[in-house]
Amino acid sequence: MRHSDHVALLRDGVTSGGVWADLGSGEGAFTLALADLLGPDGRIRSVERDGGALATQRQAMTERFPLVTVEYVHADFTKPLYLPPLDGIVMANSLHFYREKEALVRRVATHLKEDGRFVLVEYDADRGNPWVPHPLSYATWEALSLRAGLAGTRQIGRVPSRFLGAIYSALSVRAS
Repeated sequence: MRHSDHVALLRDGVTSGGVWADLGSGEGAFTLALADLLGPDGRIRSVERDGGALATQRQAMTERFPLVTVEYVHADFTKPLYLPPLDGIVMANSLHFYREKEALVRRVATHLKEDGRFVLVEYDADRGNPWVPHPLSYATWEALSLRAGLAGTRQIGRVPSRFLGAIYSALSVRAS
């Protein structure tokens, strides 16, 4: 996928400005898309357990979006995190590495402000492969998000993928 595809998957879920976190950000493809959408008034906490990936991401961000404030957090998002109240969270291609998703999503969502936005990007499949071990289809996400305390879930984007058919993005909000 290209940067424009990443931006398109997030566009209808991200408002400009605010404090956001990208959990499991990897080398930063979706962090860059988030920076593009938030603009210089946005602040991002990029959480990734691979320090090398964070270094790659930092270099790309500095070159492409030098005016966006990014804090690089070398941590595992499945463990307790110390984050400020967030306007939004992006989890792009990170949730599919975990079998037990509901408790994880519930805990992560506690970092959101009331009515904060949770944007998920995921493969639209319920059966994985060695590289994407535990994907979740949009229908599965819709039910899981409700159980995890999120509301208003709707699909906001979809692109074809050579792997597992398609990738979708969905927006949910923290229930009040």
